Amino acid sequence: MLFVTGYLLFEKPITDNQQLITNLLSNKKTSPWAWIPSLYFAEGLPYAIVMSVSVIMYKRLGMSNTDIAFYTSWLYLPWVIKPIWSPFVELIKSKRLWITGMQLLIGAALGGVAFTIPTPFYIQATLAFFWLMAFSSATHDIAADGFYMMALNDNQQSFFVGIRTTFYRLALMFGQGALIFIAGCLAKTNWIQDMPVAKQIPYIWSLIFYFLAALFIFLYAYHRFILPKPNSDELKEKPAKASDLLNDFFQIFVSFVLKKGIWISLLFILFYRFSEAQLVKLIQPFLVDSRDVGGLALTDEQLGTTYGIVGIISLMFGGILGGIVIARKGLKYWIWWMVLCLNLPHLAYIYLAYFQPESLVIINIAVGIEQFGYGFGTTAYTMYMIYASSGKYKTVYYSICTGFMALGMMIPGMWAGWLQEKIGYQHFFVWILLCTIPCILVTAFLKIDPKFGIKEKK
Repeated sequence: MLFVTGYLLFEKPITDNQQLITNLLSNKKTSPWAWIPSLYFAEGLPYAIVMSVSVIMYKRLGMSNTDIAFYTSWLYLPWVIKPIWSPFVELIKSKRLWITGMQLLIGAALGGVAFTIPTPFYIQATLAFFWLMAFSSATHDIAADGFYMMALNDNQQSFFVGIRTTFYRLALMFGQGALIFIAGCLAKTNWIQDMPVAKQIPYIWSLIFYFLAALFIFLYAYHRFILPKPNSDELKEKPAKASDLLNDFFQIFVSFVLKKGIWISLLFILFYRFSEAQLVKLIQPFLVDSRDVGGLALTDEQLGTTYGIVGIISLMFGGILGGIVIARKGLKYWIWWMVLCLNLPHLAYIYLAYFQPESLVIINIAVGIEQFGYGFGTTAYTMYMIYASSGKYKTVYYSICTGFMALGMMIPGMWAGWLQEKIGYQHFFVWILLCTIPCILVTAFLKIDPKFGIKEKK
């Protein structure tokens, strides 16, 4: 932690060879395609690890649904309170430097999780490193989202919103799909099966997290050289005074809460994912739980394939299509269609819970429908938060919006596991469908510029 803090505040000039490479890259206009996919994959992956991968890991290590939902929902807290320190990211150094520094710290936290999984105190230790990862990831989000708005013009932001959402969701699917599939395949290898049974699962998940630590070190090195250097993201050579920071901090928040219509916007952001916040905590436990308790009894390989192939294809199609249609007719035109696409696919899980089909084809179709709706619907969500963040301090404004988004995920998720164990999967998914009503009601009060999001014709 001290190393990364020093890296951000007192970074020394890099070597001559590194400087030469940096100069060569900076003299060329970097295509957004070279950094937006990887940046938003790096933004989404820690979130996927903390919120999704940890769920299946703790499930395989023997935790109850109640404990899993409660503890992992608390990990949303850094994303909820990140607006508190977002002005410091806005005012100290450059967002480019914050991005690479946080990626390095996330890699260190992943290594810490990997090292402590096999220990007797793995619950306390891994949760501590997940907290470190969550705070680092929340800070990374502030910098990355601000950098996106600085490095691209309005037309580019509209076009790439579907791309960034897709790669963010790809990171979630990578965690829910590929990593779990790999864990299932490792469990069948001879060298794992020759180990004592009690050590097999901890060893497998340690390997997974060591791999993730190496991946983030690579992402740090890549973004260190490939990210563009927009003029608006100038490096602040002189540290700001503490009194100036506090004064700016207060002024930024006051200017945000005084924005016209902001309270309706925040209610929309808070309730847009009210049903999904509960659903996402129980999808994986539902799919892997035994049939006698209402689950579908999928293996890790089957779960990984369902989310890693069917889920990714559906998600990409929904996310990219969402960005394209908004660029043509604007967010206002599509908002209702996207709200319905996000919420109505919850019917698929009611079907799965009541009929418990054994056919993987049927299960994959249900997951594919849900993921398409998720990708298409959350495009509007992301675009609306950009709309609500317009103004002088758009980076801080956007972080406040995403903080409310995280709060809307954190609180409902905390009781989801307890509620499911009380009423069972069938009634739980019916409850999830009823929880879509607040989102629909708040949407009716939104005021959106009809031209917002429409790509200008050349």
